[in-house]
Formats: sequence, C-alpha cells, structure tokens
Amino acid sequence: MPRRVTRPPRGVTLIELVIAITILSIGTLAAMRALDAAQRGIGDQTARTLAHQVALNRAAELRLHGLEAGRELPAQVEMGPFTWTVEIAESETEGGLIAADIRVTTPDRPGARLVATVSASPGP
Repeated sequence: MPRRVTRPPRGVTLIELVIAITILSIGTLAAMRALDAAQRGIGDQTARTLAHQVALNRAAELRLHGLEAGRELPAQVEMGPFTWTVEIAESETEGGLIAADIRVTTPDRPGARLVATVSASPGP
C-alpha cells in the first residue's frame, strides 16, 4: 500500500482570522476614542481663546475709560458664535490701585478669568 504524503496546512484557519479581526477592531476603537477626545479638546480651546480675548478687551476698556465708566459697559458681549457674560469684582490694592477680577462665562463652554489692575480715574 502506497504511503500517503501529508502536507502541512496552508493558509489561515478561521480561528486565526477571528482573532486578528478582533485585535484590529480593538485598536481601531482605541484610535477613534483618542481622536474624539482630541477634537473635543480643540473645540473647547476655541471657546477659551474667545473668552480670554473678551476678558482682555474688558481690561483694556477699564484702563482706558476708568473704573467708573467701566461699570456702565454692557454685561453681555457677543464674540464669535457665543454670547459672553462679563462679571467684574473689585478690590483695592495696597498701592492704591483697583484689582478688577474679570470673569467671562457662557453656558456649556469653558470661560476665562483675568485680574487686571486699573486706576479709579481714566488713563492718560
């Protein structure tokens, strides 16, 4: 009786294919979650930048017009696609200046806080 020659199996078995697809799927999901987190961080950065710019603008207005005139500035400011609420808390420093704590907020977005020193009277 002739001897049968057995060849080693060629190709990929079904279980190897399932394991490979599972590993690739897990890697793809992890990459997509990282991309989503990065996009959220970048999206919030736009709001932070706009809020900081609103705070810088308000500090410049306070320095230019003085604190008394600054109290009459609007509490709502439109910049970009947002309407920002600007709140100012005042405290006197030892040097006779006023520390204006400027907080800029909008719903569901990060805001900004800036402390600026201004004189009670308008600048030069």
